[in-house]
Amino acid sequence: MAPTKFLERATFDRLLTTLIGAGYELIGPTVRDGAIVLDRIEGAADLPRGVREVQGPGAYRLERTGDARLFAWAHGPDSGKRFLFPSRELVFSASRENGQLALEPSPLPDAKYAFVGLRSCDLHAIDVQDRVFMIADPAYRSRREAAVFIGVNCEFPGQTCFCASMGTGPRCSLGYDLSLTELDDGFTVEAGTPRGEELLAALAATDATVEEERASLEATERAAEQMGRTLDVSDMPELLYRNREHPRWDEVASRCLACTNCTMVCPTCFCHDVTDSVSITGLEATRTREWASCFSEEFSHLASGDVRRSVRSRYRQWLTHKFAAWIDQFGTSGCVGCGRCITWCPVGIDVTQEVAAIRATDGQVRVREGVSS
Repeated sequence: MAPTKFLERATFDRLLTTLIGAGYELIGPTVRDGAIVLDRIEGAADLPRGVREVQGPGAYRLERTGDARLFAWAHGPDSGKRFLFPSRELVFSASRENGQLALEPSPLPDAKYAFVGLRSCDLHAIDVQDRVFMIADPAYRSRREAAVFIGVNCEFPGQTCFCASMGTGPRCSLGYDLSLTELDDGFTVEAGTPRGEELLAALAATDATVEEERASLEATERAAEQMGRTLDVSDMPELLYRNREHPRWDEVASRCLACTNCTMVCPTCFCHDVTDSVSITGLEATRTREWASCFSEEFSHLASGDVRRSVRSRYRQWLTHKFAAWIDQFGTSGCVGCGRCITWCPVGIDVTQEVAAIRATDGQVRVREGVSS
């Protein structure tokens, strides 16, 4: 393992300009519309200096701290998914001329993203989406393979975070080229790939002292202890499979608005639909891929009708897929414990409470007869 390095704050800004000079488009956190969002940035001046989040079920706001910290927050509503798997993307176009039909696939993107400030939960989420898209989606693979990832270890988890329960944080453990921990006077840095080692070598970073390394580890240990939520994941996926008819599904359905917020902010959800458009002349057509949500009634529509007509069945499908079926399909949970679905749910539905409620009465509830819709 390469030794831990130390970057002064001025050198960190030089890291960002080095990436820009190498042709990368910087994607990092910045304040917009009352939230910390990922967007294109030009350097450290665009980062959320002296800003902290206050999160809760159905609640989010920012506070000014007045210090020089750039990463003293957990995460905002979006993640790397929005750039690697865009919400709307042209798949192919078609044209007809002289009775001949020509199909033209959408060209591969030439984007070179450098993601700055992603948390461990979001790096794990990208690893989950890799299992879905890397083989079947050339556009995703092109963006993913060209990208650089500068992760930042989380020191201030939100009230809705539970990544420690999911084994996905708060310290970066995979998917990063460089992993930083912000200290008062700079950053400790660990390289996770040869590309990360090259970046550090170009910056002539110094070795971290024993005290700096200790401070870095203690910061994430404190974050794990301050996690806002916990979730018992033992006996998954069987717990949810054997409770398909649990009455808790009715209770949560009575509160759920089926608004799709949770799936839109989730960094791992990958459901999508395709839309075909034909010009008024009938000579040109396009096929576009768009984000979709399993909470939408039309998502399960077949020629015979909608498969999941009730909110109960749609919420059950989402939660069971996320915490159970995903494990069977991809060898990992579909939840990384970021808590965004709790924060951005208008009525504050908490997945950790829903799973705990089912677990609390597991085996004590009579299974209802018949098949629910």
